Amino acid sequence: MKKGILFALAGYAIWGFFPLYFKTLQAAPAFQIMAHRVVWSFLLMTAIIFFRKDMKSLLSAVTPRIALLYAIAGTLLAINWVTYVWGVNSGFVVEASLGYFINPLVSVLLGVIFLQERLRPLQWAPVVMAAAGVTYLTVSMGKLPWIALVLAVSFGLYGLMKKITPLGSLQGLTLETAAVFLPALAYLIIEQVRGAGAFVNAGAGTTLLLAATGVVTAVPLIFFSAGTRLIPLTTIGLLQYITPTAQFLLGVFVFKESFSSNQVVGFVIIWIALILFTLENLMHNRPFRARPAVETGNPAGQGKG
Repeated sequence: MKKGILFALAGYAIWGFFPLYFKTLQAAPAFQIMAHRVVWSFLLMTAIIFFRKDMKSLLSAVTPRIALLYAIAGTLLAINWVTYVWGVNSGFVVEASLGYFINPLVSVLLGVIFLQERLRPLQWAPVVMAAAGVTYLTVSMGKLPWIALVLAVSFGLYGLMKKITPLGSLQGLTLETAAVFLPALAYLIIEQVRGAGAFVNAGAGTTLLLAATGVVTAVPLIFFSAGTRLIPLTTIGLLQYITPTAQFLLGVFVFKESFSSNQVVGFVIIWIALILFTLENLMHNRPFRARPAVETGNPAGQGKG
């Protein structure tokens, strides 16, 4: 159990400090960073699958339906990544953290809409409160927090796709990045030919950091995957808030982003909703605490940022 918690903590902590990494890549446009992340992640994940001698089993598992599902998942992941990087490098780390705070509640709502899942009566209250918090932020700030909503909805839909796909995290990410690998690679080649590519042209530091995006993507995912096999999903549900909390604190105290009184009220409403949601889940799952953890299709944190 302790080892599982340490693995999960490591994964969520790395995701939480992602803004520090992507802030160092401000010389590169967000779309190029996303494309590099896709390309290098695909190459690294393919190497890992090959090293583990899982390539044959992966290829044998791919059917047209599975390929389509993972292509959709890969597209959603690319949307999530580019939105996150653009938000971080444009000074919206706090709003990006909001997206991952409300993501669990968005995922619950998507389950109701698309999977006909039923919410328990006490689960409706935090969902309504989160909606009220977002509405308050929209009205008080005079603009829709679109970065947070795109991140929450894209990652929620990504999680929905993972619920209906059969492969594990490593094989799944390999197929997801494979689905968008060629468009991403073509885009990067075109940008390099035009002289607008950051790779090489923006200096050795930026070039190395872009190439390292594959490792940065894979390492927390591997930690997360190892952790979820060893600890209950209720514990994972609590630990997942480490990521947006760390990002929020970085945005306010390190990057000195503005955090007005109106934002405080909106965030507090959403935080209360999350506390109620978490407490309700803990109370509901208490009798089942002794059951061993199993990995499900719900990637509570996979691919964040």
